[in-house]
Amino acid sequence: MNILTRWLRSYAPDIAVNDRQLADDLTLRGIAVEGVHALGEGKGHLFEMDITTNRVDAMNHYGIAREAAAIYGLELPRLDISLPATRASAKAFAVEIAAPERCGRFTAQVVRGVTIAPSAGLVAEYFALLSAKPISNAVDASNFVLQGMGHPTHAFDLDKIEGGIIVRLARKGERLKLLDGTERALDADDLVVADHAKPLGLAGVMGGWESMITPATKNILIESAWFDPASVRRSARRHGLHTDASHRFERGADLNACAAANALVAKLILGSGGALEGELVDVVVPAIAAKTADRPAIALSVREVQRHLGATLVDAGITSELVARTLTALGCVLTAKSTDEFEVKLPSWRLDLEREIDLVEEVARVYGYNRFANTLPTPLPVIAHPRAAAEAAARARLLALGYSEAISNSFSSEAEGERFASGRGVIALDNPLSEEARLLRPSLAPGMLAMLGHNLNRDVREVRLFEQGAVFGGSVENVVERESLALGLTGELPATVLSGAKDAGVYELKGVVESLLGLFAAAADALNVSAAEKVTFSIETPAWIEPGRGASAVLDGRAIAWFGELAAGEREARKLRQAVYVAEVDLEALYALPLRRATARELSRYQAVERDFSFTFADAVEWGTIARAVEGLGIAEMVRLRPVEVFRDGKTVAAGHYALLLRCVFQSQERTLREDELVGWSARVIETLTALGGTMRA
Repeated sequence: MNILTRWLRSYAPDIAVNDRQLADDLTLRGIAVEGVHALGEGKGHLFEMDITTNRVDAMNHYGIAREAAAIYGLELPRLDISLPATRASAKAFAVEIAAPERCGRFTAQVVRGVTIAPSAGLVAEYFALLSAKPISNAVDASNFVLQGMGHPTHAFDLDKIEGGIIVRLARKGERLKLLDGTERALDADDLVVADHAKPLGLAGVMGGWESMITPATKNILIESAWFDPASVRRSARRHGLHTDASHRFERGADLNACAAANALVAKLILGSGGALEGELVDVVVPAIAAKTADRPAIALSVREVQRHLGATLVDAGITSELVARTLTALGCVLTAKSTDEFEVKLPSWRLDLEREIDLVEEVARVYGYNRFANTLPTPLPVIAHPRAAAEAAARARLLALGYSEAISNSFSSEAEGERFASGRGVIALDNPLSEEARLLRPSLAPGMLAMLGHNLNRDVREVRLFEQGAVFGGSVENVVERESLALGLTGELPATVLSGAKDAGVYELKGVVESLLGLFAAAADALNVSAAEKVTFSIETPAWIEPGRGASAVLDGRAIAWFGELAAGEREARKLRQAVYVAEVDLEALYALPLRRATARELSRYQAVERDFSFTFADAVEWGTIARAVEGLGIAEMVRLRPVEVFRDGKTVAAGHYALLLRCVFQSQERTLREDELVGWSARVIETLTALGGTMRA
């Protein structure tokens, strides 16, 4: 935003430094001046300001003047809101707030006998320096007050108002033509300022065409109100509008500024003629006032301020007097509880101040960060998060398996939330950013599917992704947050000897889940027993997995992971052109297990002996069954067992069977093995494999 130093100095005439020094001092206090432009002899400078979104109080000339007065220890004069006497009115103008949770205060003042003409004097001069377009004295008065003291106002043609004012929610389908000439179909969530017959304006965003000020206007109703930030934000986004008024209301306006802003607009309009009629109508919602202007006082300890800020380079350091002087200059009201403790009543225009630490920061900011000594904080021990090692191990394993880490949105639509919640409950947001983000995500699967679709739509044919993040369930009153992991896989996957190309994705995800589980121990007293070895598989899967095309991994009677091919209906709804495979792992349950402890054995000085066994098995005989049977022989000298080769050729191996070349490695830590021992062990292995239905190959 742009600030005129001449206008600013009219509020704080005792500022002794020049404009460039003022710009530097403001910037050092967090009120950034990004550009200083000379306007000519006697016209001062124009400051290009970058005001952070939490400092709506500084988005005007009087707010910047308040900051300057605090920096230089000056007394800031109050705004002159005195008005001439009003003409008596037979009946007070009627104002009703029918949506008290959306409108906390509404002030209205009637001015009769006005003359609509071009603005003159300071209004015209300042507008010209700001390159602002003047409209008329009544409209410009509202814009001038907005630039001057920061609170939005609006002027209605009183003769076009039927009955009184009602601040209410719009009726769905109700239409309103706005000042920009566009006609809008209102939503039932839109807040409007209406009369007894029609809407007059979109509250906090833009006024309506039917009640706008024209050259024929003779009587005016001045409105100054407070509207709920979230309500204004939703309406502005819904209708694609961003105005000076909505910019400020969205960030939290000052409830106590309504009456002053109304008076300042009235004073400017009366400068061109007319007279006030009736007293100011001022309707306040106590519940809103209690949450904004009348917030409870904050306890502030000077010792805490000193502890946080440390030593200064000049003066006597941070004293009680300096703290009191600084916060009082910013609009706080301090009540001393002891020599170094205060109760601080917060100013109504500083909604960004909520805690003691906020007040500590204000003291440091106004005093000047550059005036503190460069000292290091007291070193604190660095403690790793309890789950850091487990997260790092899981991430490293997934990256090693060829999966790339991704991050998706933490919110989901209502429809997706219901489909993927799996009975865990959904958490709706009070103020969602959009219809597509109404819920806290109950599952990582929707976000993973969106990312897979994003890649496929850009001709990336093979994708492997994973995401670790929080999912939410329960209810609004009792939110349950859990860590979860999602895996996504799609592409032209090759067939293997154990599965065809159609099933490759399911088996790959099964292998990834088993590999991940293998990082963790099944029990604290058996750290070398992998959780994967204790897992069984169930055909029960969530509804978004194609029936018969996935499975659940069950550990200690509880499903710890789900994986499989995305259901055809879900894939078609997302317009995914090829098969997609998804897995979700309950990290909350997995991280409750200890990581497997790495063990090392002393290498044997004696020679290892390998023996290979070639057998044919039916497809129903799984590798796990074979491995457990051979290991169950209890041969201590058998140090390694692995499949060397698995194949099917349709000629030497009958259909429905596979050939397995199994290699056993025998070795002793104490001696060289004898041939008769090796023969005996080999015979036992052959007997075991034959008992499993295997046929030895020649």
